[in-house]
Amino acid sequence: MSGADLLGFEIRPNPKPATDEERAAILADPGFGKTFTDHMVTIKWTEGIGWHSATVQPYGPLSLSPATAVLHYAQEIFEGMKAYHAADGGVTLFRARENARRFVESARRMAMPEMPEELFLESLEQLVGIDRKWIPGDAETSLYLRPFMFASEAFLGVRPAKEYLYCVIASPAAAYFKAGPKPISVWVSEEYTRAAPGGTGAAKCGGNYATSLLPQAEAIERGCEQVVFLDAVHRKYVDELGGMNVFFVYDADRTVVTPELGTILPGITRDAVATLARDFGYEFVERAYSIDEWRADAADGTLTEVFACGTAAVITPIGMAKGRNGDIEVGGGKAGELTMRLRQALLDVQHGTGPDRHGWITRVA
Repeated sequence: MSGADLLGFEIRPNPKPATDEERAAILADPGFGKTFTDHMVTIKWTEGIGWHSATVQPYGPLSLSPATAVLHYAQEIFEGMKAYHAADGGVTLFRARENARRFVESARRMAMPEMPEELFLESLEQLVGIDRKWIPGDAETSLYLRPFMFASEAFLGVRPAKEYLYCVIASPAAAYFKAGPKPISVWVSEEYTRAAPGGTGAAKCGGNYATSLLPQAEAIERGCEQVVFLDAVHRKYVDELGGMNVFFVYDADRTVVTPELGTILPGITRDAVATLARDFGYEFVERAYSIDEWRADAADGTLTEVFACGTAAVITPIGMAKGRNGDIEVGGGKAGELTMRLRQALLDVQHGTGPDRHGWITRVA
């Protein structure tokens, strides 16, 4: 049963959509997260009623009470995903069901209602269907989709809200790297941590990103593009970057190592990287990985590549880690062979120019 069968979507077309000329000007240089399409999806949840009032409506402001619960108690979750032009002219989503499942897990951790998987998917299809013209057509471009949900009940009191609003908005996105991916440098944060055992590290909630902003600013001040966190207990094991998972490549024994789950986000791209690495004949290992191991193995050349991954950047090579105890350079600071091979393989699947051997693509148009 689809989400439409469950609820039925009211369609309210935007009476003043962007003209073809306006849209073309935006798509010529969309950047990331700067402009938004003509429509958005909203669905409400009310205690005793459940999910209701599914609507496709003009993109625009939301009206909220100053006492809206999310403003005071931070009950909020979101997902990040993309719609792509397929090689045959269709429109596809990458691993959308995994996003739907993670959205449920995030909701559960934040004491929020769990959205049925089919309703989540239908909400994406409804928005992509009506705003299909907003998908850029150039290589590596896409339509970024942001499903999110927050506590919309107006009250003050420390308890789960009884009303929630789910929304989906969309933004045309250019290639993350205009001139191709270049190795980035990361700052090792020793003062700040991202998440602790028992916390919300595995949930995709806004608070996790809010706590990364100060150390991310510190990273930029140090001349780095990203911050990498250490664990909150021992302050020695690598956690993840401010918005990406991280990987360590050992060519000699054909192994890819990544920090184990628990306090880090179970990335959709992270899981795809694990599968592709195995396809390429590498062993994929999840375990505790210390900053000392990173430093020692880089120094003797055992560690050959480091990279990060996420929805926005796909796969990003890491050439240098900087910290108060000195710098760590890997592979001469250059993008590694496996890193770039994995990146291209992901892009080929996402854009429909390569085989989808693992059933990751959902066709929506």
